[in-house]
Amino acid sequence: MQLHFSPSMRSVTISSSNGFIDLMKIKVAARHISYRTLFHTFLILAFLLPFVFILTALVTLEGVNKCSSFDCLGRRLGPKLLGRGDDSGKLVKDFYKILNQVNPEEVSNDLQIPDNFTQLVSEMKTNKYSAKDFAIILKGMMERSEREIRESKLQELMNKHFAASSVPKGIHCLSLRLTDEYSSNAHARRQLPSPEFLPVLSDNSYYHFILSTDNILAAAVVVTSAVQSSLTPEKIVFHVITDKKTYAGMHSWFALNPISPAIIEVKGVHQFDWLTRDNVPVLEAVENHNGIRNYYHGNHISGANLGDTITPRSFASKLQARSPKYISLLNHLRIYLPELFPNLEKVVFLDDDVVIQRDLSPLWEIDLGGKVNGAVETCKGEDSWVMSKRFRNYFNFSHPLVAKSLDPNECAWAYGMNIFDLRAWRLTNIRETYHSWLKENLRSNLTLWKLGTLPPALIAFRGHVQAIDPTWHMLGLGYQKKTNIESVKKAAVIHYNGQSKPWLQIGYEHLRPFWSKYVNYSNEFVKNCHILE
Repeated sequence: MQLHFSPSMRSVTISSSNGFIDLMKIKVAARHISYRTLFHTFLILAFLLPFVFILTALVTLEGVNKCSSFDCLGRRLGPKLLGRGDDSGKLVKDFYKILNQVNPEEVSNDLQIPDNFTQLVSEMKTNKYSAKDFAIILKGMMERSEREIRESKLQELMNKHFAASSVPKGIHCLSLRLTDEYSSNAHARRQLPSPEFLPVLSDNSYYHFILSTDNILAAAVVVTSAVQSSLTPEKIVFHVITDKKTYAGMHSWFALNPISPAIIEVKGVHQFDWLTRDNVPVLEAVENHNGIRNYYHGNHISGANLGDTITPRSFASKLQARSPKYISLLNHLRIYLPELFPNLEKVVFLDDDVVIQRDLSPLWEIDLGGKVNGAVETCKGEDSWVMSKRFRNYFNFSHPLVAKSLDPNECAWAYGMNIFDLRAWRLTNIRETYHSWLKENLRSNLTLWKLGTLPPALIAFRGHVQAIDPTWHMLGLGYQKKTNIESVKKAAVIHYNGQSKPWLQIGYEHLRPFWSKYVNYSNEFVKNCHILE
């Protein structure tokens, strides 16, 4: 700001340095105004003008620069200079108060709710709604949207459940074609392994893997990934166990597609002399119990108790618990490993939805401290959803027997990649404990637990589990879409546990390549069955 005095001292010109206020001229009549009055005037102006400048700058930043006249500027600046702001804050408070009043009120079924925002605005103009009427209509629109979203989500989960429980056409085709090949091609029926390698099947200097599955393609990926990731593939022995209907196709695949230098044995459950009704009476009861069959093969919608309060996540858990695979003998087979392989001392048991990315031979060097089961604990880890499983997630603690016998905060562990010391196992009563709790759950009409084979194993192996480093086994790739890709790359074994298996169309596209890179798409049978096309 600059002051210019005329030579006669009859006028004073005040101008701003930035040119915003171009000129303010004060004419002074010498005979009427004293120098003291003039001095006081200068002081007042010097005090006020900076404030005027600051307010002008602030309003300009708020968009006042769109004003083209001093009248407009005055209307904007006036309330600010007088210490008054706009009324938007008061309007928000009033509207918030109305929303609180409307919140406990029920929206009438007869209320005509607009279909979209445009229709809402149009009706407001036409009907001149009060603020309360507007709030009630808004509440009705939001409640309707929430219902539609929830119903859509539950329907999506139901469709996903059926997709996960079914056998893809390509995989079914593969099994049929290979079974046909078994009957017509002598090479597909050749002995596995060759006679000269039979002694290796019980040689404890080798690394023995056990895989129980009826999915030929999944078995091929597990074996291929393990062999390709191994530093000593010539020391690998795979014992592939399958059911009677899949045996011919599974045998054909590994007979026609040897994965050398590893040794592969394919065996059907019907070929194990030990698996008799006398030795596994509980599992026979599980498969033949009417209530069990109805639970796993009946109406899954009504059985899931689809009420207004069920959340999508709870509904998904109930559906997963009703997967028919949980009453399959193949799924319970791991509890009989010491009896099925009496000459082996240490084995790694793998699920068919895993991929091996690193040499697993160091697992045999882990000191289990006399324990039976080396497993990754699932109650702690970076992923708070996948790695947050405790006993309370698997058992019904409202049941007196469960509440008396178990601790809800006890840490759970994972099936899918386990190192088992069969020598230590044979000295325990793990199998008997497993059977007794299965019987108790049957007697209680499945009220102790619902989900699969892990709950009875959690009880049977209590006190017999040695926690191993979690990088050995990464879980959740079948239900956690936000899985950390860098963590996937570092894990020794990745596990697609959950519904979104990589061989299904509902599998996560960004996680599928870690599995599909081990599929031999050039294979004649895979090509003809259009696997994952």
